[in-house]
Amino acid sequence: MTPDYQQQASNILQRINELASISEEPGVITRTFGTDAFVKGSKLMARWMQQAGLHTRIDNIGNVRGRLECADPNARTWVIASHIDTVINAGKFDGPLGVLVALNLLEQLIQQQVSLPFPIELIAFCDEEGCRFHTTYLGSKVVAGQFDNHLLAQKDAAGKTLQEAIVGMGGNIMQLQQDVIPANNWLGYFEIHIEQGPVLYEKNIPVGIVTAIAGQKRITITFIGESGHAGTVPMPMRNDALCAAAEFILEVERFANTHLQQILATVGTVQISHAASNVIPGEVTVTLDLRSADAAILSDCYKQLQQLGLSICRRRNIKMNWQPVLETDPVTCDGTFNQLLADAIQQSGYEVVKLVSGAGHDAVAVAQVSPVAMLFVRCFKGISHHPMENVELKDLAAAIEVSAAFIHSLIKKYNPG
Repeated sequence: MTPDYQQQASNILQRINELASISEEPGVITRTFGTDAFVKGSKLMARWMQQAGLHTRIDNIGNVRGRLECADPNARTWVIASHIDTVINAGKFDGPLGVLVALNLLEQLIQQQVSLPFPIELIAFCDEEGCRFHTTYLGSKVVAGQFDNHLLAQKDAAGKTLQEAIVGMGGNIMQLQQDVIPANNWLGYFEIHIEQGPVLYEKNIPVGIVTAIAGQKRITITFIGESGHAGTVPMPMRNDALCAAAEFILEVERFANTHLQQILATVGTVQISHAASNVIPGEVTVTLDLRSADAAILSDCYKQLQQLGLSICRRRNIKMNWQPVLETDPVTCDGTFNQLLADAIQQSGYEVVKLVSGAGHDAVAVAQVSPVAMLFVRCFKGISHHPMENVELKDLAAAIEVSAAFIHSLIKKYNPG
């Protein structure tokens, strides 16, 4: 019987909508790590996994994990995953789409009574966005054995620590190590995610292969000048921190534009200490986000922008505090798995498009211990992290078809008989 991918897509969309109805506040979609809404969403996901027949549990950090076993107890694990936490006032597809397409895929394997040569573990990661505690990839880092215990002291805006949030959800911080999949037990990792960019939308192609994920460097930069009365300090005698920050921001844009597609640079926040309309700003803090799929370019641009900031500050008699807050290396997706993905796309009747992801994903953390593959799904105008985020039913159906073909090719690869 030919699979009805449209019907499967409709079923997945219904679940996406049900999960989207669970939020920290009415009228928007917000499920940040450790909140009541997040816990409620996790329990719903766990129930769906159990109903599918998976061995299901919520681990100590808060990941929802469902496992489909195979006959070989020594076989390495294939992991399919994405996340179910959100940014504030989010769309409903970023993360949950990947988890629910994967759940549908496992449901189909169970119904078809497919004999697996390896176990498949479906994971709904708990904190990819990192909005509450500034702890991106929290769940995937635990599973990959990359978790830094120093993060337990991180505090949210209300002063609650990450450790307190974990314990409040029923997790045991002393048992986080038990939730690790050892590096030698990983067979591979597959993540399905909306593109969060406009390429597939503009090309009107439903899916694309991720060849690499850009590395990131995030820096907090504080410009320290001297406050003064706006009506009494002559212009040539001012040490205006905001003017230094403004010049730096424009120079960052100019610098990134000269590198075209090799580097992306964004100043995303500006905070003026003790701001008032009649006070010369004495201290201004900005955040800088740098991204590139080329590690050497990323490192070189980081150094050049730091020197550019120092040069501006010397000329303006301003002090600069440059504080790195996040660093991830670029990730190259596995060539063998990408070829299987390309074959699955062609087999399904679609053009093969290869993309570099400028956004970060849980695959970044997992890539430290496993080969990874990612499938992007077309989304409306590339809009993400926004209520207008949307995926058409036909594109969702295409993602299901391609993912199923990919997994069946893996099963054949590791069990040719």
